[in-house]
Amino acid sequence: MARGPAADSYTARTRRAVHRARIALRKSGVDYFRGDGSDWIALAGLLLTIPVLTWATVEAPVWWSPAALVLPIVAGGLLLRPASLLGLYAAAAAALIVESAILGPYTEGPARVTPGTVLVVAACGFFGLLIAQFRARVGVPWRRGGTMLFDLRERIRVQSALPRLPRGWHREMALRPAGGQSFSGDFVVAARTNGGRTLEVVLTDVSGKGMDAASRALLLSGAFGGLLGSLPPHGFLPAANGYLLRQDWDEGFATSVHLVLDLDSGDYELLSAGHLPALQLHAGSGRWEEKTAEGPLLGVYDGAQFDPVKGSLRSGDVLMLFTDGLVEANDRDISEGMDRLTGEADRYVAASFQGAAWHLIEAVAKDVNDDRALLLICREG
Repeated sequence: MARGPAADSYTARTRRAVHRARIALRKSGVDYFRGDGSDWIALAGLLLTIPVLTWATVEAPVWWSPAALVLPIVAGGLLLRPASLLGLYAAAAAALIVESAILGPYTEGPARVTPGTVLVVAACGFFGLLIAQFRARVGVPWRRGGTMLFDLRERIRVQSALPRLPRGWHREMALRPAGGQSFSGDFVVAARTNGGRTLEVVLTDVSGKGMDAASRALLLSGAFGGLLGSLPPHGFLPAANGYLLRQDWDEGFATSVHLVLDLDSGDYELLSAGHLPALQLHAGSGRWEEKTAEGPLLGVYDGAQFDPVKGSLRSGDVLMLFTDGLVEANDRDISEGMDRLTGEADRYVAASFQGAAWHLIEAVAKDVNDDRALLLICREG
């Protein structure tokens, strides 16, 4: 009977030890994948593969080439820190020496360590070290870098989403980055203010395009989203201009248009900071009218004034805001591009512009190497 408790105690201690080891391993793995923990687990695993590959090369050189050592070297460039990577390279160099000594000189037959093999392994090691040093400098491990970019893209997309509008209103928006990339220098921020009775939308085009403008667009979209609704409508563009000036960027200007729409009456004000005119379709006449507000570019000089233009959306009217990538091209001026845009837009009048924004970009600026954004606000009949 005395052996039962002892056995149970031993079993319990073993289980607790295994549980603690498993928790420690899991914690170290989580910290590693976050970039906070040690990379000793990955280093140990990769170091173990080197003697395995060496043995396979010696035993079956036809099936396992000495160049197979590039596999742990490439993996190390993605997983290890620079200091650990140098230890892995030393082990790989030792393995090449062992293989060369056992297999004999490369002049005596195939499947031996040749100067070309050494150059390939060394080149892979050099590029792996560059990648590891870049990751160490940025401070984001490769496992998290792609996740971060994806998360940032989704945050921009969610922040650019237009709020729901009451019955009788329809909104469409489409963003198309330059070169088929995921990030754009054009962005939209929108909010319903004044107890939900007012729609405020800001469409901004940051200088540059694609990935070159994406980081600045991300910063500005967050700042503009915080300003929108926190200031009176006429105070937004002056505050945005002051924010851009404080950044002191080498290429820090942007164009922006701010729409303030009363959802009860349909009356609106349009304030512009060097942006293209808006276009309004009058349902009664079927004609498009340019709505041009006066104001300088954002981030050029302090104390800028932004004078609004007023209008009203009646039943069946449409207001269209867009960036220059949609209408500007080297072989035509902006007025011709706007005429082409309105001509294509007339095709969607009968369909009340349902799904029109994406198709309009496809029709007038599909292959343009510039960021493109289009926003439609329709008052249904």
